[in-house]
Amino acid sequence: MSAPPQSPNSVGNLDPESAVASPDRYARQELLAQIGSAGQRRLAEAKVLVVGAGGLGSPALLYLAAAGVGTLGVVDDDIVDLTNLHRQVLHGEDSIGHPKTASAQLSIARLNSQVRVVRHDTRITRASAPGIVAGYDLVVDGSDNFDTRYAVGRACARARLPHVWASVLQFQAQVSVWWAGRGPCYRCVFPDAPPPGSVASCVEAGVLGSLTGTMGSLQATETLKILLGVGEPLVGRLLLHDALAQTWATLTVRSRPGCPDCDPSPAAVVASERVGGSSGNQQVVTPDWLATRLSDRAIHVVDVRDAAEREALPGPEADGIPLARLRDGTALDPARLGPRDATVVFVCRSGVRSEEARVLAGAAGWRYAVSLEGGALAWSRWVAGGHLPV
Repeated sequence: MSAPPQSPNSVGNLDPESAVASPDRYARQELLAQIGSAGQRRLAEAKVLVVGAGGLGSPALLYLAAAGVGTLGVVDDDIVDLTNLHRQVLHGEDSIGHPKTASAQLSIARLNSQVRVVRHDTRITRASAPGIVAGYDLVVDGSDNFDTRYAVGRACARARLPHVWASVLQFQAQVSVWWAGRGPCYRCVFPDAPPPGSVASCVEAGVLGSLTGTMGSLQATETLKILLGVGEPLVGRLLLHDALAQTWATLTVRSRPGCPDCDPSPAAVVASERVGGSSGNQQVVTPDWLATRLSDRAIHVVDVRDAAEREALPGPEADGIPLARLRDGTALDPARLGPRDATVVFVCRSGVRSEEARVLAGAAGWRYAVSLEGGALAWSRWVAGGHLPV
């Protein structure tokens, strides 16, 4: 691939030979049979774009730079703020008020002066994304808003670039590798954005800083595996993490025929021109949001626990549909879940199984499937706090 465009915002040594010149820097890494000197050279020649120099982008950029990835593009139009510092470890107190891309550039240079950094001080849009990702071998997506995720996902799917994605909110996280042509793209699994106002952001709901480190590091690992051509990347798999319960779950996700982002058929291409720049990330709703909407006939609440579990820990008023019936597809029917354009809120004990249900429903065409953040546990705490459903 051609190199990213030269600009005044590009610094670093451009010679891959220099990036592997020291016999000591990568010695422990080169001891791995899957890497060796040949693998290290591949990393030195690689060009990776990281979207977002925040909670996820920070650890991803640091570990990719430390590993010797030759060129790192950084996309961000934000300024470092004091509230960023508990999770965005690229930046320090002396970076407050400065562009995140500039701060990232300095941090990377301190860690590995051989890495070339290309700054993109802009926000990616549907129109600009194809030009920005062009020339890179892979895109790491650490963005925090729906429009950017869909713009990046579409550009990567059209260019058939691996799209290493993660999402974190409160104590819940997800990570996957979208790779059109080898597995699903982002829109295959998340066809549309949730209803406006239905999904809390980190600003509204909070986030555990160390969890962004966990997931950003996973993104770096998946990136290195792909660049080196080793192991099995998370293509066709969505990894879910509940940090409070310290549990991990893996969902199988598949390409969606007719997807407007990755299906090359003429009909799908025409359809994509009618699709706006929507988005989809951690699609969750909070107890207070749900409580004010329980009487809304357009919202269908589904509890995926069995009857005994629902009785032991009551949640919001809901229809009981066991998760197993969604897994085997027998309940993925409008007669059970309601119309595919309705909002379906899935509930479980803590939010992990409901997240799996949301993904299954989304892949089956329910465009506005969401999960109750924290599950029945959060609901019971909310009710115990003196709140009553409307």
